[in-house]
Amino acid sequence: MGAQLKNDIFASSPHHVNMLQKIIGSEDPSKHLLCRYERSFDGFAAMLTEEEAKKMAGLEGVVSVFPSQKQQLHTTKSWDFMGFSRQVNRSETEGDVIVGVLDTGVWPESESFSDEGLGPPPSKWNGTCQTSNNFTCNNKVIGAKYFRAGENFSQTDHQSPRDSNGHGSHTASTVAGDEVSMTNLYGLAQGTARGGVPSARIAVYKVCWSDGCSDADILAAFDNAIADGVDIISISIGLSSPRGYFRDPIAIGAFHAMRKGILTSTAAGNDGPGIASIINYSPWSLSVAASTIDRKFFARVLLGNGKTYEGISINTFDLKREMYPLIYGGNAPNVSAGYNGSISRYCIPSSLDSNLVKGKIVFCDAFANEGPFFAGAIGALMQDNRPKDSADSFPIPTSYLDPEAGNDIYSYMDTTSDPTATIFKSDEGPDERAPYVVSFSSRGPNPATLDILKPDLVAPGNHILAAWSLDSPVSMVQGDDRFVPYNIQSGTSMACPHASAIAAYIKSFHPTWSPAAIKSALMTTELHHENIATGHG
Repeated sequence: MGAQLKNDIFASSPHHVNMLQKIIGSEDPSKHLLCRYERSFDGFAAMLTEEEAKKMAGLEGVVSVFPSQKQQLHTTKSWDFMGFSRQVNRSETEGDVIVGVLDTGVWPESESFSDEGLGPPPSKWNGTCQTSNNFTCNNKVIGAKYFRAGENFSQTDHQSPRDSNGHGSHTASTVAGDEVSMTNLYGLAQGTARGGVPSARIAVYKVCWSDGCSDADILAAFDNAIADGVDIISISIGLSSPRGYFRDPIAIGAFHAMRKGILTSTAAGNDGPGIASIINYSPWSLSVAASTIDRKFFARVLLGNGKTYEGISINTFDLKREMYPLIYGGNAPNVSAGYNGSISRYCIPSSLDSNLVKGKIVFCDAFANEGPFFAGAIGALMQDNRPKDSADSFPIPTSYLDPEAGNDIYSYMDTTSDPTATIFKSDEGPDERAPYVVSFSSRGPNPATLDILKPDLVAPGNHILAAWSLDSPVSMVQGDDRFVPYNIQSGTSMACPHASAIAAYIKSFHPTWSPAAIKSALMTTELHHENIATGHG
């Protein structure tokens, strides 16, 4: 993945074919090419055997050869919590800033992507819109492309930049979404949803599909985004494990973007709190960890003996205080599928006997998102000793409890012939300790270059309300019948676009500043807090 050939950006095409010819021999080498990167840097993706790849790596002028793998995807209150109010001073040229978002696409009909009040795209824009029967651009989403090299589309994927997942709509609207009042998730987190730079333009590069995000597609998106004229690149995607700078497509793409004056903002990863768990750590990119905001969600549980316990979850269901039979997962193993109680107690998918748990609330000894739902349970109580600083959405009424409450509930079930319980719709309350680094947020140090601290900073990434795809249910579990225009999500994927937006905000005032200057401005003016300090790990 070297620099672009000096004389002619199209000269790389025969060059790539010639390189393949040396490796493959008499066979037509063009049949092996998946895609070329020649708009902003020089490289290509091809179908090669392991032996052919080794030969390619030994050719003169080859910087790196690595297999294309799948990577994974890693608001109302957050901006005000950061002190970035709607009345903040705005540059008159904010509308000239273009943010490239590499993700799952966007849901173009979302109010967050309205172009009301916006003029035509900036003259520097060189990109295009891959329009189709289900996707068009406007003066907010000024460009959109999708990338899928050498692989078929699944039935759940749109063969267009349209977002069927929700993740891309969420991140893009957090960066530059228009202001939308009275947004909420079934009454939770109600307020005005807005991006950090609501007048900025969005360029969509869809690289993630139902089976993940291919390295080849990520590199193609970087190649296009750089040539299209974006000012900031925001990518909330990450590797499953560190690979080093020369085998990481995000590090490679961000490097070439940096050379053209474009800052790349990346998510640190959701593998915390372990040491050196960060997955995006190249020195030339901005690595963003996730912190809390002063909002948390909790779901109360009422037992048949009148005792009440409080767990966490984003539970939008209302059981109307009706009591349901309560059963322990360990007492409901799916024996016909080969499971016993030592496994079914954790409520993993297929481990529960649906005849025993259907219509009941099942008590599980671990976090279990899908098992009780697919077994037909009416609700779920879960307990373990994992941190409880980030609430999730589930496809059925759920409360996630600490071990002390779990022990009390287990004792109640063990000493009662007919145990019952109900779960209340979630309440919203303040997190008085905020801000602090969320437990899931990946930590440093930098696993490749120990003397360069990573992550660079933290940004709100917990309980963020933003735009969503109407193709994706609230819990992202197929079979959940709740489809909403705005959803609450947590992760460094949500933190990254907050930092991307602030970088774009700075760029709107200082259009000539380099990526290093913008990074420096962000890192030297951030708000320091004794709890946040662990984000530098």
